[in-house]
Amino acid sequence: MPSTRRFRVTLNLCRWVLLCLACGWGGSFALEINADKLQSLSASRYGAKGAKAVSNWLQLLHSPPPALEKDKLAVANDFWNRALLSGDDITIWGKDDYWATPLESLGKGAGDCEDYVIGKYFTLLSMGVPANKLRFIYVRARIGGPASSSQIAHMVLGYYETPNAVPLVLDSLISTILPASQRRDLTPVFSFNADGVYVDGKPAAPVDRLSRWRDLLQRMEREGIRP
Repeated sequence: MPSTRRFRVTLNLCRWVLLCLACGWGGSFALEINADKLQSLSASRYGAKGAKAVSNWLQLLHSPPPALEKDKLAVANDFWNRALLSGDDITIWGKDDYWATPLESLGKGAGDCEDYVIGKYFTLLSMGVPANKLRFIYVRARIGGPASSSQIAHMVLGYYETPNAVPLVLDSLISTILPASQRRDLTPVFSFNADGVYVDGKPAAPVDRLSRWRDLLQRMEREGIRP
């Protein structure tokens, strides 16, 4: 089980990152994708395997999306859960905390929980799911059985059909999309979307700082994706 100190440090880091992230968030997104640039970069940086993974994602984005939003959730969730192997940033990127672009995650073929969420989020935006129906949710996740369970800092993507609905949870730990009320292994800490940060379901004012989110968007734009 992770030490109390390590868990607290992770919690504080994620809290700072997510609060900052909300400051750089626009209310809605329409992706402009330069497919030729993405494919060229993926091949030069990551070789044939990475290029193939990016090509598969582009093919998904260019295909007619399902009509129902619940089906769009399933397609995005399944794609990213299959595309990436779970790993930590220090192993993948040599950094304690790094928010990878979809190109980077697919090129490496690996990511941590934030990278799965980022990939699913932008995939759903490209399918026409409104940004205000999606929230990044920071949770404590219980791992293992009753005799050997531990808690880890974790992030999932929540889909809210209406602002006050129980969210559906898109998770990298399991592939089944379930209402949050059925995920007893997850304890929500806070969430955020284009409207702000939410703690215990109540909106809290974001902090006016630079964010990893803004850096992520800038790197995505250089790679050929303009939100």
